[in-house]
Amino acid sequence: MAEIVLALDQGTTSSRAILFDAGGQILATAQREFTQYYPKPGWVEHNPMDIWESQFEVAAEVMNRASLRSEDIAAIGVTNQRETTIIWDRKTGQPIYNAIVWQCRRTAPMCDQLKAEGFDKVIRDKTGLVTDAYFSGTKIAWLLDNVPGARAKAEAGELAFGTVDTWLLWNLSGGSLHITDVSNAARTLIYNIHTGDWDDEILAKLRIPRSLLPQVRSSSEVYGESVLFGAKPIPLAGDAGDQQAATFGQVCYQPGLAKNTYGTGCFLLMNTGEKPVPSNAGLLTTVAWRLGQNQPMIYALEGSVFIAGAAVQWLRDELGIISSAGEIETLAAVNDSNGVYVVPAFVGLGAPYWDSSARGTIVGLTRGANRQHIARATLEAIAFQSLDVITAMLSDSKLTIDTLRVDGGATKNDLLLQIQADILGAAVERPAVTETTALGAAYLAGLAVGVWKSTHELSRQWKIDRTFEPSIGDDQRQTMLMGWRKAVEKSRGWI
Repeated sequence: MAEIVLALDQGTTSSRAILFDAGGQILATAQREFTQYYPKPGWVEHNPMDIWESQFEVAAEVMNRASLRSEDIAAIGVTNQRETTIIWDRKTGQPIYNAIVWQCRRTAPMCDQLKAEGFDKVIRDKTGLVTDAYFSGTKIAWLLDNVPGARAKAEAGELAFGTVDTWLLWNLSGGSLHITDVSNAARTLIYNIHTGDWDDEILAKLRIPRSLLPQVRSSSEVYGESVLFGAKPIPLAGDAGDQQAATFGQVCYQPGLAKNTYGTGCFLLMNTGEKPVPSNAGLLTTVAWRLGQNQPMIYALEGSVFIAGAAVQWLRDELGIISSAGEIETLAAVNDSNGVYVVPAFVGLGAPYWDSSARGTIVGLTRGANRQHIARATLEAIAFQSLDVITAMLSDSKLTIDTLRVDGGATKNDLLLQIQADILGAAVERPAVTETTALGAAYLAGLAVGVWKSTHELSRQWKIDRTFEPSIGDDQRQTMLMGWRKAVEKSRGWI
């Protein structure tokens, strides 16, 4: 049988395709960027056809690059930028408007109104999410209210809503599949994570017809097939939002296992097992995955750090103290930050503070402070912010954490990961394959068709590139943490 899996990794700025063999190793990769649209301040859109065409092109390209035909591919798995919202005509397959991207803030006033009415508590209890423009529900409502004729067509059953995974699976299947998986559904603001179904009370509040919505399936099963890549149909068999897919790719299959993706910001997810854990510490309760329709739902706690790698870009682009992001590792290689703390709250603070009035600060400056200390303090800030989220996760879940698994572009920086281990007081593990989002999508699809037999097999396959162990004592760690907390307080309530 074919043992190669094609992972489609549809991100915010580019579409990628990666081929994995049965050993979980990368055979070939292809990537294509597409246009971002900013029609008004705070608004972000994509052309859905750009998303589909770029994703299809890289899939065909990567198969061509590896000299493979459709009969060589065991299955296709999809992972995607979450919350981005698309509505299209069921007959023509044409979008009624651009995709409203997860970053878009146009529905913030709608969210404020829901909070003023106290409905945010209903949303929190049922979905595990905070009422924010980040999520899909208010984006759907905006499209129905603002695109001429959309509401009447939706109520007549003529339109289809989907997050990006749904849009891709619709097109891959030639319009025969209108589905999403539990992990993507859980990010829409309209899915009840306790009942495992779209929530009628929230739908009524947002005036969203149920006929608009996709069927919710598990994250790993054969949904259908695609005939777009050759004579033999390829099973479409895996689907998960990008952060959940990365958690699955990092084989965080037991409660208490957690991963941190270091990119522009940081996304931390911790597996909490078969019961959703409500958060009292400013985190999101979400669905991690479900491995087959008859299997239990697996839940997670999630926390986001708004500014991580973006702080290093700031050192490069605005302060000019480095000329490339990679230079920071050498520049910051001093013994300590000389009492300097950087709080990169450029757009406020994310979890667990959720303080939109905070702004960035540099504190603790003395005459002896120099650019090396500022560079090190910036790396420490990424690690401190991640620790704040992990501390909240441990408080909510009552679990313990022995190791943190990491991925994302910034994990090339050994110094950052050593600082993270020191500040966390636990081991940090960098995997041999760092393309964990695409790997997670491949694993989900491959499990469904028998390329891999079980998660135990995947756990055995996962390999560590390097483990970073704490190198400082608890007293030093606590002193650093006290300074960080004071610095954070200085940044809060600034505007």
